Amino acid sequence: MVSSKLERAARKAQSQGRIPAISAALTRADRPDWSIQVGTAGEGRTPGPHTQFRLGSITKTFTAVLVLQCRDAGLLDLDDRIGDHLNVPAQGAHTIRDLLAHRSGLQREPYGDVWDTEVGPDAKRLLAELSHAERVLPPQRRFHYSNLAFAMLGHLAAAKRGGTWEEILQEYLLTPLGLSDVTVHPTADAATGYLVDAYSDHARPECPTDTGGLGPAAQLWGSAPDAAKWAAFLADPATVDPDGAVLAATTLEEARQPHSIRDEAVWSGGMGLGLMLEPQKNRTVHIGHYGAMYGFLAAAFGRVGPDQPAGFAACVLGSSGTAGETMDLVHELLDIAATEDPKDIPLWTPAGPVPDEYRPLLGRWWSEGFGFTFAWRDGALQARGDGAPTQAPPAVFTPIEPDRFRTVSGREAGETLSIERDGDGNVTAMRWAGYLVTRDQSTPLVERLPLTR
Repeated sequence: MVSSKLERAARKAQSQGRIPAISAALTRADRPDWSIQVGTAGEGRTPGPHTQFRLGSITKTFTAVLVLQCRDAGLLDLDDRIGDHLNVPAQGAHTIRDLLAHRSGLQREPYGDVWDTEVGPDAKRLLAELSHAERVLPPQRRFHYSNLAFAMLGHLAAAKRGGTWEEILQEYLLTPLGLSDVTVHPTADAATGYLVDAYSDHARPECPTDTGGLGPAAQLWGSAPDAAKWAAFLADPATVDPDGAVLAATTLEEARQPHSIRDEAVWSGGMGLGLMLEPQKNRTVHIGHYGAMYGFLAAAFGRVGPDQPAGFAACVLGSSGTAGETMDLVHELLDIAATEDPKDIPLWTPAGPVPDEYRPLLGRWWSEGFGFTFAWRDGALQARGDGAPTQAPPAVFTPIEPDRFRTVSGREAGETLSIERDGDGNVTAMRWAGYLVTRDQSTPLVERLPLTR
């Protein structure tokens, strides 16, 4: 049933969007992969699951991972200036982190009319012409999308690894993850991209654009199944790269943290380190990127949140450069799959007794007049505040020394929880993130200060 609804959504998007061809794919660890191709790839060709479409700016997520690999390898720090690692005549003061998060204020495009000529400058010329580029906004002021920033980042990673961007992309990402359908240049099986006339059914083929030195921002081609696998890696790397051989799961978790807001008026989307963040209902987030090039639109996003399947991601690729239905469909597919075929409900099983040292900490506690329940769940001490959303994760603690814990996730992550005892060794209070936690609903101020009228 769910497959038929996914197929219907794809066919509806292709028809209403007047898209010559759509290729869509959905992957999740607990179900077989799903994909569909609708329409014509050009010249009477029928698209298949390995047919390539232009990925456009989804390329930026690959470049971001290459940079993060360099950081984890000790080759750079994200708060270094890019000029400390890349020989540039200008614009070297931008930090690598700001460039990744599109908050450097660097102008959007390279010098010259690169999108008019449809041929990008080579890497040497692109970097040399940075002296003509502007910082159009103060750094860290606001989100400002920049293809030029990601071109610089790609050449930074290449310089640190001792190769070209294309070479390190193949060596460090495409080959290890088995993304054989993702290439820098199109193969013979690539779909034709079109400009569909607004007032007729005529579709005019677009000329493929070689972005040259701008490649780290937009050059890649790929199939929907491979791009969906890549999105699953970004959102839930344990399912695609379980040993962390390509990138540590904690590094991708860092990349998924919001660094800037893409629409500050309504906070409808955020930007991590090269990753777009699209908040959904019930504390669920879609993580990935959109892409747009002449004749093509693309979207690849993974879905994370409470009760979501592992490795859950989708990709939609379309051969029209003007049909927004391509972008919308990726989120619709994820919603359909999550709603119509939700994650299996795990079986609850009894556990062993609570360790003696934790038993005095369990139950009802108060801090600043608000209630908390401390419990032993899944082999760890946890806490949940009164009225916390059901989907919100609890605070989880790990011991660091006797009577002292570190909050490793949830509320007050990173802060310590200390246990206070009386002379007989009985637990009398706790102190969490600097605040007193007591068994009754009181505060130090209430106890110290008399009520005055």
